[in-house]
Order: sequence, then structure tokens, then C-alpha cells
Amino acid sequence: MVSAIIVAAGKGIRMNDPTRKQYLDLAGRPILAHSVMVFDTCELIDKIFLVIPKEDMEYCRKNILPLLEFKNGLNLVPGGEQRQNSVYNGLQAIDKKTDTVVVHDGVRPFIQTDKLESCILGARKFGACILGIPAGDTVKCVGKSGFIEKTLARDSIWLAQTPQAFKYELIIRAHETARRDGYTGSDDASLVERLGKDVRIINGSKNNIKITVREDLIVARAMLDAITR
Repeated sequence: MVSAIIVAAGKGIRMNDPTRKQYLDLAGRPILAHSVMVFDTCELIDKIFLVIPKEDMEYCRKNILPLLEFKNGLNLVPGGEQRQNSVYNGLQAIDKKTDTVVVHDGVRPFIQTDKLESCILGARKFGACILGIPAGDTVKCVGKSGFIEKTLARDSIWLAQTPQAFKYELIIRAHETARRDGYTGSDDASLVERLGKDVRIINGSKNNIKITVREDLIVARAMLDAITR
């Protein structure tokens, strides 16, 4: 069984909009709806768990879910204070018979089905697999003073994306270990890395953008317009 946890529990402060970014309109649908629809049409996904702010549960039931048609249904899960807490809530909510878990940011609406499937298959083979893209620009390490400390070897640097897929027993152990240690990682893969486990990274897409600020939304709307034109 493959369960998907789509995380859309952020407050969207950097978007500087009274509406949370995951609910903002993108071509007639909320941003998160585009992400959910890809997962719902993926043949490898059995169940979807959408993690949203706990105070938005009723709002989503009345205003978001009626806009969508689901093949496998969708389960709402209340989020936590931080993204890591929200993913953990999702892990607690899924069926413990789940073999593979795939975690995705709800505000990455351009994930492609083939990339999603490759990530899941990679987790089945390696235990943990994420999408990413090689760094295209020169990468600098900058100190607190604002001066460059060194230039990093670009050929070994990748920019992590989601989805990130894992064997269930591995990712739940990684999260529980982090909670016990009071550790907060920048993504789920970093928690698995702390256990000394290998994480496979495969090519994602430059189109798999994360909508965080208003400029990202402008780019996303332009991308959709180009796709549908």
C-alpha cells in the first residue's frame, strides 16, 4: 500500500495575502487542488492524506473539497506548528499497513505523474528516494557578515524538491528519533540521513516550483497559461 501525505498546513506569511497561499486561485482552482489531482490520478497511490491548518478543517470541507472529484477519496488531517510536526501528524493518521509513504508540498502544483511514480519506485528499491535538480548556478557559502567564505563545488550540489518517498518504517523512525532529540530538519530526507541511511536522489524538474511568494504565483500562472495555450 502506498499512502501520500500532502502538506498544506503553512500560514503563507511570505505571500503577504489574507488568504493562505495553498487556497489562492490558480486557473480556477486552489493551488493545492492541482497537487492533489495529480496524486489522485496516479495508479500507484492508494490513499491520500491532506494536512491542513487545524482551524481550516471546516473551511476545506465546505469550500475546497466540493471543487474536486476524487477517485480514491481524501482524508483531512490537522497540521502542527511547523511543517515537520504536520508531516508527523500525517504519518500518525495513515494506515499502519502502509508500505511506502510519499510526502509532497501542497504548493508544488506542477508535479508530473511520471516523476511521482519514479520517486515511489525508487523508495521501494532503495528505501528512500527524493526528487531534486542539479544546481545550475555557482554556489557560494556566505558568512553572517555577508562576505563570501568559499565557493562550493557545483557538480556535487542538488536542490531538493518534493515528492520525497520512503519505506514507512524508515520515515516514522526518522521522525520519532528527531522528536526525541528535539531536532528540526529542513526536509524529511534530512531526518532519514540522521539515521545514517542512504537517500537516493533522482532528477525532478525545474517546472516543479514551490509557490512561496507572490512572484512565484505570477510565474505559476504564466506557466499554466503557456501549457494550456
